[in-house]
Amino acid sequence: MARRVLGDGIILRGAVVQIGPHAIDRSRWSWDSTKSNPFWCPDAEMVPVWETFLDETRKAGSSAGAIVEVEATGIPAGWGAPIYGKLDSELAGAMMSINAAKGVEIGEGFAAAALSGEENADQMRTGNDGARFLSNHNGGIAGGISTGQPVIVRIAIKPTSSILTPVQSVTRDGEEVDVRTVGRHDPCVGIRAVPVAEAMLACVLADAKLRHRGQTGK
Repeated sequence: MARRVLGDGIILRGAVVQIGPHAIDRSRWSWDSTKSNPFWCPDAEMVPVWETFLDETRKAGSSAGAIVEVEATGIPAGWGAPIYGKLDSELAGAMMSINAAKGVEIGEGFAAAALSGEENADQMRTGNDGARFLSNHNGGIAGGISTGQPVIVRIAIKPTSSILTPVQSVTRDGEEVDVRTVGRHDPCVGIRAVPVAEAMLACVLADAKLRHRGQTGK
């Protein structure tokens, strides 16, 4: 329903960009690759690496975390608000409500802390179609409002605690125990988070569109 509200002009898609310590090479990014492997991986050369890593993780009775990246293109400038209802804060809250999510980045995210002001600034120049941005370090949102550039969000998914390896814990009576989860074992729940994150992105953007239309009539 949220995608229908957004319309055909807005494209939402997602990918897994890291599993455990193994991150993709962004120079090899291909959205087509995400459709041809079970990991939603945009880097075809990383697929066999992840296969081997997850197989070893599963056999060891452990689990691995992941980073999921979602993107929305076709978003017009002006959605959101400078204080209450900031688009980036709404996105962060929605993404953190996903089970196992432990971190959210928008645009450069935490990497922005290592940049200088001029490096992180999305500077502008005039092109054939009017003003244009020279970069998108802020992930399509500035001051809580969409800029018209692609909205880019990443979430960190923790390794599931339901593993075959015994984990130390304490009962409610204070007794020390070792907990071992038996049965079906999923070594990386982050892979499952891609369509969930896409859906959350769609819901937040649909709300922003309707709110903007209610305020401006457009």
